[in-house]
Amino acid sequence: MSFSEKTRFPGGLAVVVICLLLMVTGCARLAEETATLALKFTPEDSTTYRLTTEEQQTLKFEGSLAGDSEFEGGSNRNRIEMTFTQQIQSINNRGNAVTKITIKELKCSSVHKDNLVLDFDSSRAKDPNNPLSRIIGQSYTIEITPAGQVRRVIDTRGVRAASRVRFPSSKAAVRTAVKLLSLDSIKQRHTILALPAADKKQLRPGDSWSRLKVFSFPVVGPKSYERIYTLKEIEDTDGRQIAAVEMNAIPTSKIAEKLHKEHVAAALAKMFDNPIDSYTGQLKLDLTTGKVEKYLEKLQSEWVVVDPSVRQQGDKEPDAIRMGAIRLHRLEKID
Repeated sequence: MSFSEKTRFPGGLAVVVICLLLMVTGCARLAEETATLALKFTPEDSTTYRLTTEEQQTLKFEGSLAGDSEFEGGSNRNRIEMTFTQQIQSINNRGNAVTKITIKELKCSSVHKDNLVLDFDSSRAKDPNNPLSRIIGQSYTIEITPAGQVRRVIDTRGVRAASRVRFPSSKAAVRTAVKLLSLDSIKQRHTILALPAADKKQLRPGDSWSRLKVFSFPVVGPKSYERIYTLKEIEDTDGRQIAAVEMNAIPTSKIAEKLHKEHVAAALAKMFDNPIDSYTGQLKLDLTTGKVEKYLEKLQSEWVVVDPSVRQQGDKEPDAIRMGAIRLHRLEKID
C-alpha cells in the first residue's frame, strides 16, 4: 500500500492530524517566542541604576521682534542625574517588592533665562550646608509591582531629615532637594511606564499596548499623548533573552481637552496649536532576570506663531514666536 493510500483519513481525523503537525512546528515556534514582560524580584538582590531626567523650555522671537528690547527670549533647563541602588527587602503576598533605594551619586543643574543658577556634583568637595550633599548615602523605601508601578512610598523619614539644614547654601539647591524627595517625584523616578498591565503581560513580537500621558507646558498648557508600545523582538545576548520594546506616541485630545479649558491662558494657548512633535522611547528588559537593562522616553515639541497681519517684505523674516520643549527620562542599569 502506498503512503498516499495509508493517509486517506476521514475528514475529521485529517483535521486532527493537521493540528498535531502544527503543534510540533508552527505552534511550538510561536510558544517559544511568547514573552512575559514583567519585573522579577529576589529578596536581598541589589541592582544599581543611573537615571537622567531633563526638562527644558525655550522661547525665541523672530523678525522685528528679535530686536525689540520689550521681548526677551531664552531658555530654562533642569537636569538631574542620579545613581542609586535598589535592594529587594521582601516580597508581599501580592507579589510586590518592598524595595530600599539608596542614593549613591547626584548631579543637578538648573538654568533660568540662560543663567546658571545651580551646578551640583556630589563627586566634588561636599558643602555641609547643601541639602543635596546631605542626601548622598541616604535611603527611602517604596513598594513596586511586577508591572513596574510604584504602589506606594513607604518611608522617606531618614532622607528627608538629612536634607534639612538650618543655613542652606543655595535656595535653588533647597528647591531641588524638596522636589527630588516629593512623593510624586519618587513615584515617577521608579515607575516603568513601558511595561504592560499585569493582565496583559504575555506577549509575542508584534504585539502592542498603549498608555496615556499628559504633560503641562508654560503658556501652551496641558497636552496629552497616546504612547503606543510594541514588542519588536526577543534578542539572544550572551545567553540571555532580552525583550526589545519600542514606543511611538501621537497627540490625543483625551484628558487634556478638559484640562486645557481650565488652563488660565487657554485663549492664548490656542494660538500655539498643532505643535511639531517627536515622542519616542525604548525598553530593554532581561527576561531571564526580570530586570530593566535600559528604558528611555524623550519628547521634543515646538510651537510657532507667525503674525498673519504682517506680510513678509523681501528677505526679512516675518514676525514670529517660537517655543520649544524637551522632556527626557532615561534609566540605565550599570551594575
